[in-house]
Amino acid sequence: MVGAAYDVTADPEAGMLHRMTDILSHNRKAWNAQSLAGESRWVQPVDPDTIAHARRGDWQVILTPTLAVPRAWFGDIAGRDVLCLASGGGQQAPVLAAAGARVVSFDNSDAQLDKDRFVAEREGLEIRCLQGDMADLAAFSNDRFDLVFHPVSNVFAPAVRPVWQECYRVLRPSGRLLAGFMNPAFFLFDHEAMEKGEPPIARFPLPFSDLQHLPEAQLADRLARLEAVEFSHSLDDQIGGQIDAGFSIHGFYEDRWTNEATPLNRLMPTSMATLAIK
Repeated sequence: MVGAAYDVTADPEAGMLHRMTDILSHNRKAWNAQSLAGESRWVQPVDPDTIAHARRGDWQVILTPTLAVPRAWFGDIAGRDVLCLASGGGQQAPVLAAAGARVVSFDNSDAQLDKDRFVAEREGLEIRCLQGDMADLAAFSNDRFDLVFHPVSNVFAPAVRPVWQECYRVLRPSGRLLAGFMNPAFFLFDHEAMEKGEPPIARFPLPFSDLQHLPEAQLADRLARLEAVEFSHSLDDQIGGQIDAGFSIHGFYEDRWTNEATPLNRLMPTSMATLAIK
């Protein structure tokens, strides 16, 4: 588990985040606040038309900001056991349930899980919702699922290899892990400075951690504003970690935000996705 490596003691609020439980608690509060505010695209439940189309076999979901996941990555999900991992918000889980999957939604944010419950109740869907840490799937037995759907969210996990190991454990033989994650190079830059008009200049070392690398005042401000704490992970841990967990990689693509989201879109893809098979 994460210990003193994430201890920030220069500021009283920051100093609280020195254990894994502190990070999980803060990020849960941050996402609950964001979900209740209802402004982010990631907290907007899908509409009834989207569910109606999914029931007819016309559906798509995303692992990254804009590109739809290739349907071939899913195989036939009708009647399959699917774990939507750290993807609450009333979006992917209801669509996959409407497409015929037996879905469990597992997320750190209570409010985001409530969005899944809301759509399930509105549309008469069966979705089991559980709150917890993406790196600890002890609630599930070995070989429990046929597919794990894990959109960009391990940016909120201090360590990603435990996530891959748990995904491998809970998947059945030949089970599929569909995962999205940030391009590590995204974290080289000060995005607050770019929002103020400054050019993208590499500033931070990789792998990056808000708790280790942000100036104390900037970190304290983010924590006070209930912004989630973020961590980058190397490609060695993102892709190599999946392979080391036992997966083989069968698909890959890169994606970008919309042009308005960050100046980095002119320079590079900002996220990527993998299809891994047990």
